[in-house]
Amino acid sequence: MKWYADRPVRFARQVIADFLAFLWAVLWVWVASSAHDAVLSLRAPGDGLVNAGSGIRDAFTNAADKARRVPLVGDDLSSALGGGTRAGDTLAGAGHAQISAVETTAFWLQVALIAVPVMFLLIVWLPFRLRFALRAGAALRLRAGGSTDLLALRALTSLSGRELARFSSDPAAAWRAGDDQVVDELARRQLATLGLRQ
Repeated sequence: MKWYADRPVRFARQVIADFLAFLWAVLWVWVASSAHDAVLSLRAPGDGLVNAGSGIRDAFTNAADKARRVPLVGDDLSSALGGGTRAGDTLAGAGHAQISAVETTAFWLQVALIAVPVMFLLIVWLPFRLRFALRAGAALRLRAGGSTDLLALRALTSLSGRELARFSSDPAAAWRAGDDQVVDELARRQLATLGLRQ
């Protein structure tokens, strides 16, 4: 396979197209990263809930431990304060759930913002590049093998009638007759349409 043309104009177009494809991918990675960070900033309320829940749990746990030392009613009082500990755990659990939801959303948003544009790029840009590489590689193999007849035949089937008329009044008849000048010119023209030198 040959990825780039020999002729400067086509080579420049291919390099520019490849560079733009690269920029497209980099742009969407940057957009996805920025969106990921923006969504992650929404986890602040969840962090607040975790901190508040932990604070409430610790306060009620300490109070329950101290209440246990009160004579006669210590166990009952400690048990009553245990409900506050459970409330703190519930509040912290809600905060963790919110943080988890925000992180999951941020991750999948980043994946989607990268995958969709890059897949679009691969569907639109890559087939053109592969088609050129395969066609140019095949033409170069034919040229290296001395098969100018096959290149000329390809030119007869792919060039416009106006372009064919430049070589001969009847290029197909000249090709069949083995007119070396017409065959060489058709082969050269076929290579030129691919941006290759003869």
